[in-house]
Formats: sequence, structure tokens, C-alpha cells
Amino acid sequence: MNIVILSRNAQLYSTDRLVEEGLKRGHKVEVIDPLKCDIIIEKEKPTIYFNDRYLDYVDAIIPRIGTSVTFFGCAVVRQFEMMGVFTTVTSDAIIRSRDKLRSFQRLSKAGIGMPKTVFTNYSRDIEKVLSHVGGAPVIIKLLEGTQGLGVVLAETKNAAESVLEAFNGLQARALVQEYIAEAKGADLRALVVDGQVVGAMKRQGKEGEFRSNLHRGGSAEIIKLNHDELKVAMNAARALKLPVCGVDMLQSARGPLLLEVNSTPGLEGIEGATGRNIAKSIIMYIERNTK
Repeated sequence: MNIVILSRNAQLYSTDRLVEEGLKRGHKVEVIDPLKCDIIIEKEKPTIYFNDRYLDYVDAIIPRIGTSVTFFGCAVVRQFEMMGVFTTVTSDAIIRSRDKLRSFQRLSKAGIGMPKTVFTNYSRDIEKVLSHVGGAPVIIKLLEGTQGLGVVLAETKNAAESVLEAFNGLQARALVQEYIAEAKGADLRALVVDGQVVGAMKRQGKEGEFRSNLHRGGSAEIIKLNHDELKVAMNAARALKLPVCGVDMLQSARGPLLLEVNSTPGLEGIEGATGRNIAKSIIMYIERNTK
């Protein structure tokens, strides 16, 4: 098959591993920067032009669309969809997952447990907002934050007021979320491929850090998920229609609570922690769906 990986950097670990596994399995694989594609819209003949050629020979794509290029990146994915090309993640699913508020609403309706969360329209009644999630300490998250950026732990009511006032002053939309103390700065990341968990790790934040992101100095180890954790991961992927995704959860006294679903999960941390060949699983998923 002719497989295209939509990525802005061919040197990234995740992109390189997908190329490696695709080539090993006998496919032609190339990395294309979605921002360098021209979308040509024509009656009954949608096409994409890149580097002096039309991409009309592509069988499948693997979107690795960063948050900063979501709009145009998803437009390119959508154009491939119009051309009948298989994609591991659809443009609509990427857009859904990038909108934290929208995805939380869908996940809540699907009956998936999560920390109690409040979203208001620049409310000045901070005390009322805090009471909805059980009072301080609280987690305050920018709607469009990623890799732990735009996530703040407000340990007191005064701290929460200061952070929310600052975000409101910048007209930055934010969620206020219940703080799960028993998680102790750790979370779980489950990697879902074709609706099944193919690897899971426990990430622990560094000393004094409540965020467990590996990009922020956290550590990771392999973990075997229990029945409830597996169920949350697979149900979350299904609710957001993401066949390939990373599902982040907290271990709490009332069971696993969903934190976030990532439509473009990195492979380096999870392959390193688990020893699993996640990239191969993704290539095999494409093979099963493009025969």
C-alpha cells in the first residue's frame, strides 16, 4: 500500500517509528507536511497537490496533526476522506477531541466517570464556581492547553480567584476541575488501537509536580489495567469515535476517572515503558481496513 503520514517533522520519534514499521511490512511510506499541501476543490474530483504532484495514489493516511495546525491539518485530512482514502483518525474526530468542553460533554453523556468539572462564561462569582467542584484545591485548565501547558493547581480559594481573574482578563476560556488528591500526581495512559487497549503505562510527576506529563520530567512504568480502567479507555475511544488514541485516567477512591482523550498520542513514552510495538499495531490496523 501507499501510506502517507501527515506530520510536520519526519524526525519525530512517533513519525519515524510509523515509517519504520510500515516499510518493514512491505508498504511504501512517505511523510508529508500537511501545511505544504494545496487542497483542490472541484466537482466530483477532489484532489491534493503537494511538491509538484497530485496525491491521487494514496491508500491510507496516518494524521499526526499538532494542536497549533488543527484547522488546516484537519482540512487536509477531510480532503483525503473526500477522495476515499482510509484514515486512522477522521477529521471530525480530531476536532471533537481538541475541544475539551465538547469532548467532556460527550463523554459525560456516555456514562464515563470523570472529575467534577465546571465551565462558566467569565463568571465573577468564583466562590460559587468552586463550590460546584467541592472547593479548593482545584485544577484550572485552559480549553486549548496541551502537554500540561495551561494547567494550574490552585490550592486555595484566593489562588483560584487570582488564576481565574487572570484568564478572564485575557479572555482565555478555562475549565475548573475537582482535584483528586489520592492520585498523588500520577495518572494512567492507555493506548487504544482499533478499539482495543494495546499498551498502558502509569506516569508519575516529578517531586513537587502535580502534572505527570513526560515532557515535564515525569517518569513512566508499565501497568496492567483492571477491568474498570480497560472499560473506561475503550468506552471513551468509542464515544469520541477515535479508533487510535491515548486515553488518560486518574485512579481515585471512586474508581477510574477520565482526564483527557488524545487523538494524536505520542509513541515514545508508551513504547519505552511497555516494550510494546504500538507502531506495528497501527500499521496492522490500516491493513485490516484497506484490503
